[in-house]
Amino acid sequence: MTRERPADELRPVKIHVGYTEMTPGSVLIEMGRTRVLCTAVVEQEVPRWMRETGRGWVTAEYGMLPGSSGERIRRDAYTKGRAQEISRLIGRSLRAVTDLEAMGEVMVRVDCDVLQADGGTRTAAVTGAWVALWYACVAAVQGGSMRTNPIVDQVAGVSVGVVDGQVLLDLDYTDDVAAQVDLNVVMAGSGGLVEIQGTAETAPFSRPELDEMLDLAEGGIAELVDAQRRATFG
Repeated sequence: MTRERPADELRPVKIHVGYTEMTPGSVLIEMGRTRVLCTAVVEQEVPRWMRETGRGWVTAEYGMLPGSSGERIRRDAYTKGRAQEISRLIGRSLRAVTDLEAMGEVMVRVDCDVLQADGGTRTAAVTGAWVALWYACVAAVQGGSMRTNPIVDQVAGVSVGVVDGQVLLDLDYTDDVAAQVDLNVVMAGSGGLVEIQGTAETAPFSRPELDEMLDLAEGGIAELVDAQRRATFG
């Protein structure tokens, strides 16, 4: 199947704020056919090992709902390898742009539920989770459970890869299964790298190819940061 987008173009991005009514931090992010619901709640407790430190915590859980792909996903997959690894990625990414001392001793739990998967679910989850975190913190400040909004920067992620020798941005499922190299990149809004996860599927890739992928990812993430900004600041 031939890719219809230019190599450096994101899929259409939509961020729906307030997607559910029960939590102020509720966001549906769409990247093409991939859709992830991200919700965030503030709890008046921290993990046991953080008690009496004066610092807060941000944690995340990621999972694919049973009907999110062509083959049914088991519900217990939430607690297993890939889901745990992606959950930790999302949590690390959010903590990288959060002042945990400014939070006080509260914890924000972010849940990222994949409603429909067509590639790039982990990076879409990071991007949507930041928006959900922002709104949860705004509500916590307004409600008095946080003194100030502890978020110090934005964070977003995108996939890049090499398909048939060409470097492509924002891989959908068709791109992903054909990729010789698959890279997930998370960056702060200010431009710093937060995390890079990369794998050569068939043969090693070169340093120039890595640089080209990172450049492409940087441009895509700049667009995602702009979309986040529109969703939060108007």
